[in-house]
Amino acid sequence: MYMNENSLKKTLSKLNIGGLRYFNSIGSTNDEALAWAAEGAPDLSIVLADEQTQGRGRLDRKWFTPKDSGLAFSLILRPTAALRPHLSRTVGLAALSMAESCSMLGLAPRIKWPNDILVNGKKTAGILIETVWSGNDIDSLVIGMGINVYKSSVPPVEVLQFPATSLEDEIGKEPPAREEILFGILNAFIDWRKRMASDELIKAWEEMLAFRGEQVQIHAGDESPITGELMGLESDGSLRLRGSHDNSVIVRFGDVSLRPGA
Repeated sequence: MYMNENSLKKTLSKLNIGGLRYFNSIGSTNDEALAWAAEGAPDLSIVLADEQTQGRGRLDRKWFTPKDSGLAFSLILRPTAALRPHLSRTVGLAALSMAESCSMLGLAPRIKWPNDILVNGKKTAGILIETVWSGNDIDSLVIGMGINVYKSSVPPVEVLQFPATSLEDEIGKEPPAREEILFGILNAFIDWRKRMASDELIKAWEEMLAFRGEQVQIHAGDESPITGELMGLESDGSLRLRGSHDNSVIVRFGDVSLRPGA
């Protein structure tokens, strides 16, 4: 259950990462990674913490990471010229990487568009992507990933906006060490990144979508919810629904949340 910098470095030594900053406790790994990226951190540098006291998810929600409980890390991505046209797919790249690591544990994960991993219909992991700008150009992306590994990582029911679970709960026994789970995610990430510009990534992402073929509601701020049958993805990773009049409805990324049911 315990994690330390030496064991992390040893486990990750087989991967070509840019750098590692490990903290026993930190406010937010994304905040640290954003600052490091602005200072020129190498591509695929990682900020990881055992405990996050001010972790955050999308829509200003908190991400719960008590000590010795989960995986909370942020990955710095410096996009190549070839990948710049496909940066909207980054959340799918991260989601696929986490979903694959869950599959390797014998689970059947699904990706709740745009940024959550579900196991048995309950949230197990989430993604928060933030951007470092250089003038009008994207300098780098910070991809924050959080995974509920042990039972103690699941937030109290009264603060949940969506049912949650942990790898330990779903496997029914103690999961592999967090370093090994991290290795699996990063290994998959590096592999999928090579195919980020290909239709293969969109196809794999689409096949893992939660609620595919079902009625869903999309909530965006104070606007009226959009209801439709979840059909799949556009080439940029946007969501495609079939509306009540058999019309195609495209939902772009932004401050949106998806809920099952009409």
